[in-house]
Amino acid sequence: MKRLPAVVVLALLALALLFPVDSGLRWSSSAAMFGSWLLLAGAALVAMRAAPALRPTLLLVALCLLGAIGFGRLPAAMGGGGAPGPGFWLAAGALLGLAAISVQRCAALEGGRWTGTLTAALFGLWVLFFWQVGVSAFQVPRVLLPSPSAIVASMAEHRALLTGDFVQTVLKSVLVGWLLGSALGFAVGVAIDRAPFLQRGLLPVASLTSTIPLVAVAPIMVMWFGFEWPSKAAVVVLMTFFPMLVSTLAGLQSAGRIERELMHSYAAGYFRTLLDLRLPCAVPFIMSALKINATLALIGAIVAEFFGSPTVGMGFRISTEAARMNMAVVWGTIVVASVTGSAAYALLVLLERRWAFWHPSVRSK
Repeated sequence: MKRLPAVVVLALLALALLFPVDSGLRWSSSAAMFGSWLLLAGAALVAMRAAPALRPTLLLVALCLLGAIGFGRLPAAMGGGGAPGPGFWLAAGALLGLAAISVQRCAALEGGRWTGTLTAALFGLWVLFFWQVGVSAFQVPRVLLPSPSAIVASMAEHRALLTGDFVQTVLKSVLVGWLLGSALGFAVGVAIDRAPFLQRGLLPVASLTSTIPLVAVAPIMVMWFGFEWPSKAAVVVLMTFFPMLVSTLAGLQSAGRIERELMHSYAAGYFRTLLDLRLPCAVPFIMSALKINATLALIGAIVAEFFGSPTVGMGFRISTEAARMNMAVVWGTIVVASVTGSAAYALLVLLERRWAFWHPSVRSK
């Protein structure tokens, strides 16, 4: 059963040789096509190994990627020539099977953290490849879904605009609002923990901030703070305040009763117990809130820019270019936002592993 996927891949490749690639082109008419087929066949043979060892897996990945390059040079895969023929779709199905096998083999490797990174990178490459081939083969209009190559070309062409949008949205609105909102939520959380009566009066009021619709508060902030970035930062503060408040309270209360009684036996006051015991216990909770707030801040700032902004910003760019049907720029802005959010999340994960290495939730990763 373990060899069944590789056998199916070989069968699809054998059938692909019997049918034309498109309306006027056969596999045997091009040496490059035949070479790509050989690479795919060799990759399938490597995939038939039962044990996911390192060297065979890396060889499999290399052969699959080389085969994908050869397959991507076909006229049907590049959006040229005639309509894709049965041979094209059979080979595409075989390549899809090889992609699944290669990702599965990488995920089965025992190498620690780098194998997870390799698996994620390989999966992302396959997604981009089949996105490119699918859009080109089906001739999808760029208004509906541009190809990855068109998005990259548009990002290179409009890099000055995207850079200005990044500075306006991320470095001003998101960063300032994220820092202020998280700091305010942390301070209020400590204050509520110090004075229990605030928990009965202030916590219900603070919870209202998480129920206010973003589309309702964004225009109000624009009216209060103007069209520049402070109004977007205010929206971000409102969105990031409550998650940090709740996480801080949960983290401070996670300290064990025995440890707190031990600190009390040492005649440690509230602030000494807070610094030496309760805050270290709360670090994983605080880091989780910071990771959640990083994504919320980016989403909130972009959405807030839809309701009024100067002629710069990611939200402004998306709304303006979508109205012009320039979807390549819209997707380019989405790529910048996604990469920014992923990079911020990865940085916070690294900081969490450095600062909360002792916690079981971090040691198990």
